[in-house]
Amino acid sequence: MCRNIRTLYNFAPPASEDEVRAAALQYVRKVSGFTKPSQANTEAFDRAVAAVTAATEELLESLVTNAPPKDREVEAEKARKRAQARYTLVAKAG
Repeated sequence: MCRNIRTLYNFAPPASEDEVRAAALQYVRKVSGFTKPSQANTEAFDRAVAAVTAATEELLESLVTNAPPKDREVEAEKARKRAQARYTLVAKAG
């Protein structure tokens, strides 16, 4: 589940509200063990997602760095190469 949580800090352009909420949703899903909560737990689940979203936005706004912002496409390409190397090793070992 948490594989979808990505680094959100220090990118150009900055993380969108949707990206922050998606990361919060994945976190709450992981912690709660629910992909989709029951009706009885929906309100608590939604409150938790909102709270984690707010905390994440506050964190991202508070962080400082001297490093230049990372390019999303460059970072995605690096991740693809790492995955390809990892899966190639797994296929050879099998």
